Amino acid sequence: MAMSVYLLATAFGPLLIGPLSEVYGRKPVLHATNIWFFIWNIVCGFANSKGLLISARFLAGFGASAIYALASGVLGDVWRPEERGRSLGQYILIPLLGAAVGPIVGGFITESTTWRWMFWSTSILQAVMILVSLPLYLETHGPTILARRAKHLRFTTSNEEYYTEVERLESGRSLSWILSRCLSRPIRLLLFHPIVQVQASLSAFNYGILYLMLSTISDLWIKQYHESISISGLHYISSCLGEILGAEIGGPLLDVVYRKMKQRANGIAVPEFRVPIMVPGAVLVPLGLFVYGWAAQKHTHWIVVDLGVFILSFGMQIGGQALQAYVIDSYLDHASSASAASQFLRSLTAFGFPLFAPKMYAALGYGWGNSTLGLVSIAIGIPAPLLVWIYGPRLRAKAQSSY
Repeated sequence: MAMSVYLLATAFGPLLIGPLSEVYGRKPVLHATNIWFFIWNIVCGFANSKGLLISARFLAGFGASAIYALASGVLGDVWRPEERGRSLGQYILIPLLGAAVGPIVGGFITESTTWRWMFWSTSILQAVMILVSLPLYLETHGPTILARRAKHLRFTTSNEEYYTEVERLESGRSLSWILSRCLSRPIRLLLFHPIVQVQASLSAFNYGILYLMLSTISDLWIKQYHESISISGLHYISSCLGEILGAEIGGPLLDVVYRKMKQRANGIAVPEFRVPIMVPGAVLVPLGLFVYGWAAQKHTHWIVVDLGVFILSFGMQIGGQALQAYVIDSYLDHASSASAASQFLRSLTAFGFPLFAPKMYAALGYGWGNSTLGLVSIAIGIPAPLLVWIYGPRLRAKAQSSY
């Protein structure tokens, strides 16, 4: 529950944080949420009851969830569409390393000292990152930068004709109207924009499987293979390698395919040019589930189990990057809100899947348990790229304004 409630917070945090960054800019929102996470993560280390630990974890997760909304927005702000894959590959490298290294370090911390140092050590790192980011992080949100320039020009020239497109849309509106429109944007995108619905559903299923695997794999090595806590944590390296290679291979490949398809279309670019890279991911995810499940069921050599985890993570990363790039291209002006809408479903599945995993594996075993997930993945993931390729342009045309 301490892990799942953190993920639950990442479902609701971006719904508030993403839209606010499109009103006040990325910089103040990033700094505020960093400090918020730092405070509550320290509280987790000093918690003297389960209730306080779970509550503090939820609030810490709320602050940490900022990156899920802000990352897509910042990448959309800074990088051109032709460089989208490379930017995603570079950005995702550190979070992927953290997600894999964290459980490994956590295992040794738990065995050598106390679980409280898992929170204190990350708080120390967070404090350093806050001090570094305060002077170095610059505002990237285009409308915010333009609004400041327009305001400066109005002040220095006394010419009220200088204004931005967003200022014109919001002219004569109250702050409450602007904030209500802003804060409702992720939910409106999720409810009324089919492209966001499709991307969020696909991402949510894969995200749920990822956290199901991350939350149960240590149990597999400890109880089935009789390894120590610290040694069992080393198997997260297979997931780490799969995700890193998926990011570093899939990112540049995403750009290569995008440029070639744009060239064939005489320079006309559409978000559907991201779809071909979704296909390998759709094939590799169920394959990884089958290998991982049946290797664990038959108690084969550990390297076969880790190979299945590697394939699963590799496929998820390639497909996930393509989906993320597709949404950024489709909603460039409100990429943070679109990502927040997608993250809402992803975090709900990441919260829920680990809760039923123990009972599923107890009833079906690792073989049939993972095979069930693999068959569902085939039913959802294989047709999805074809459907997005065919119907994507029509769905985007039918979408209402994201403002």
